[in-house]
Amino acid sequence: MTVYRERLWAPPALYLATALVIPASLLVFLPISVTAGVVVAIAMELAVLVLLWVLAPVVEVTETEFRAGRAHLPRTAVGEVAGFTGAAATKQRGPELDARAWTLFRGYVSGVVKVEVRDDADPTPYWLVSVRHPDAVTRALVGTSAVPGEDRRTTRDDRR
Repeated sequence: MTVYRERLWAPPALYLATALVIPASLLVFLPISVTAGVVVAIAMELAVLVLLWVLAPVVEVTETEFRAGRAHLPRTAVGEVAGFTGAAATKQRGPELDARAWTLFRGYVSGVVKVEVRDDADPTPYWLVSVRHPDAVTRALVGTSAVPGEDRRTTRDDRR
């Protein structure tokens, strides 16, 4: 059962900015052929829009795991959880960031959630994940218990 789910969509301004692909491809392909220029411009614009849509990661908290993009962390391996916004989030992504941490950042998302990894076999001290609602993610992770007896070890394969 999903407790919290959010897709980190790009802001509308970024989708509008992709329109710059159209004049760029027209400049390259119009000298070859008007038809080729228009077809390539439309195809490239659609490809960029599809990539923005497909590559938008999902952050999800279920009763058994925390997911960020393709990475999975069992709830039994979740330790301390803290959400940050504004300048505090910037410090977490910058000067206070541990190089061993697993990160999922999107520059257009201002908040982050820091999730401690409690697994002696995992060298990752914590995950730092961009989220739009850090308090909601924190409540979801702290308020829902993991399934008892579930294996709490993480592996690199779990987090690809």
